[in-house]
Amino acid sequence: MSDTPYIFDVSGAASFDQLVIQNSFHKPVLVDFWADWCAPCKALMPLLAQITEGYQGELLLAKINCDVEQDIVARFGIRSLPTVVLFKDGQPVDGFAGAQPESAIRAMLEPHVQAPPPAADSPLESAQALFAEGRFGEAENLLKALLSEDNGNASALILYARCLAERGELGEAETVLDAVKGDEHKQALAAARAQLTFLRQVADLPEAALLKSRLAQNAEDDEAAYQLAIHQLARQQHEAALDALLRLFVRNRGYENGLPHKTLLQVFELLGNDHPLVTTYRRKLYQALY
Repeated sequence: MSDTPYIFDVSGAASFDQLVIQNSFHKPVLVDFWADWCAPCKALMPLLAQITEGYQGELLLAKINCDVEQDIVARFGIRSLPTVVLFKDGQPVDGFAGAQPESAIRAMLEPHVQAPPPAADSPLESAQALFAEGRFGEAENLLKALLSEDNGNASALILYARCLAERGELGEAETVLDAVKGDEHKQALAAARAQLTFLRQVADLPEAALLKSRLAQNAEDDEAAYQLAIHQLARQQHEAALDALLRLFVRNRGYENGLPHKTLLQVFELLGNDHPLVTTYRRKLYQALY
């Protein structure tokens, strides 16, 4: 017998009628006719089990040892092994003989078996999605509930700190980040701290609209260009900020003792090495340097 309720062995005609015929009125039942001496059978069986498990109860798998259940083999005229038959509403509706690739098996099942329900997002995944959409308050509420049950969840703590930062609670956000222990989340922690830095800087800068006006009058106003890039970073407009910082670096790499270069590296740290923007702008920075 299998450890899963979706996969089972059939023994005897009564068992077949109950486990296959009767079950097939509720869920499609895939019947695997196999034998111990059949090498292709042994190769196919784990694949059928994997596919069945993936349907999360929308498909059942019945295994029939043909050396033992010869009456059932004769009843259905099984002549070669492996043979797989799909039963639905008490009748065989499809099947195949011989080992088949996964793609062919799934194509055979698709018209007959309901797709498995999508996996439910975890509270943390839901909060991450809300944060990415800019719905910081909703994300924060989810994270509060999660942290009330697991206050050591580092990923939740970091995201919670970023939610706090987005609504101006910078000191509280830093306190939360200080509570994150270990090096496992070093990258995410560095990114959150970089975001805090940009948000703090914005508080002391002129309004973005004023900076845009200055740049409209003088496109080479280095101070306005840099400060507007910080505004963009605080608002997570990373591509616009990276582009502005790179242009400023190319035009005046010595501005404020190399500040554009230092800030570019901060943004790379914030986004992480695998981020496509980092890949693109790291290459552009290298070309500008050399």
